[in-house]
Amino acid sequence: MKTLIQKIHVEEQYSFACRTYRTPNFETNWHKHEEYELILITEGNGAVLIGDHIGEYKTGDIFFLGSGLPHWFRKSRQCRIGSAVVLHFLKDFWGASFLQMPEMKAILKLLESNNKGISLQKKLRKNITELMLQVEKSSGIHRIYLLLNCLQQIAGSRQYDVLTKAFDAGINNKANSAIEKIFTWSFRHFLENVTLSEVAAEAGMSIPTFCRFFKRNIKKSYFDFIKELRIGHACKLLRETNDPILDICYASGYNSWANFSKHFKQLKEIPPGTYRRHFKNADYQI
Repeated sequence: MKTLIQKIHVEEQYSFACRTYRTPNFETNWHKHEEYELILITEGNGAVLIGDHIGEYKTGDIFFLGSGLPHWFRKSRQCRIGSAVVLHFLKDFWGASFLQMPEMKAILKLLESNNKGISLQKKLRKNITELMLQVEKSSGIHRIYLLLNCLQQIAGSRQYDVLTKAFDAGINNKANSAIEKIFTWSFRHFLENVTLSEVAAEAGMSIPTFCRFFKRNIKKSYFDFIKELRIGHACKLLRETNDPILDICYASGYNSWANFSKHFKQLKEIPPGTYRRHFKNADYQI
């Protein structure tokens, strides 16, 4: 297994990294790095795991991830293309005292916030998209200006969703190897009738040990994790197909409409039919 700690390569002529990663380089394991990350999805969709958050990503989404926050982007289908513009920077790449200037107060607060992972929305997402595409093509001091502009706009806005707060990323390499094995197995089987005995055996643990291990490292029960994967899959089908909602219920791993409807409303705060209708409104943000 690859190590949890990812080394970010920065070209000699730059002080921070910004490049496009496209299949097969888009695919990564469950990993973390010291650098902060801005990631703009330019192609594809699938599931995203950020700290203890499990959700969806799609073309056009932008996520801002704090230093040391574990994450993983998984395509909905392995045959599809995944692509993203990814910007990585260290907190002090511009010098230890730069962020202490009064003019940098808002950016410093953003970088030190407990909001370790956020998803940008609405006009903020549109503005940052334009800036990130410029960063990748820029050089010299203009590149740093564009990054500062990104951070200042994020720091001064409330147009984002907080995905995870103050996540404890202290997961060692042995635990990371087990987590990656669990995730890989779960993505293959979450639409089936998953049992704790099956996934615990895959992880090489007893059921009680597995349940404690998963809850300690992912901050939720394994079946809550499966529930979020299934509802995320249902949301994709609601958006991308005209299939009857009852068919989508069964296609998302449920054999009971009551459970599907209950879980959907728990996670999305609205019924599946309302979700589908709202999505057809261009102003609706998921």
